[in-house]
Amino acid sequence: MSFGLPPIKVKPAPICNDFAIDNGSYGLQSLMTTGLATTHAGDSSHPLILSERNYHKNRHTMNMVMLRNTQGLHAPLKITMELKAAKQIGRLPFLSSSNVMHDSLTGRDLEIGPEDVFNTAEFREIEITVEDT
Repeated sequence: MSFGLPPIKVKPAPICNDFAIDNGSYGLQSLMTTGLATTHAGDSSHPLILSERNYHKNRHTMNMVMLRNTQGLHAPLKITMELKAAKQIGRLPFLSSSNVMHDSLTGRDLEIGPEDVFNTAEFREIEITVEDT
């Protein structure tokens, strides 16, 4: 029995090596172009890193599919339009947005994470005031 839910298992990103780097005279790559230690940017040291990186996106997708299955297409469409409207709220360039509406719609206002503790004005490198602009 299928409920039409998206899979939770993380799929590894495909590694594309479309470009070819010319080898040197001895068949080795030049250190000037490749560097001393080359690693793939997509490789992770732990399998949960990719899952945690996409946690909020996966949770939002799962919630939208469950809403569509239980209440119909109108519920995810309404929430999507509310999120889009919350993202388009404009501010003056020197004022930072707190994204309270977006956080309350996505449920992040109920969570406390590292971005809440370390993203305050006192920890920022540059603090912009109204008089500076």
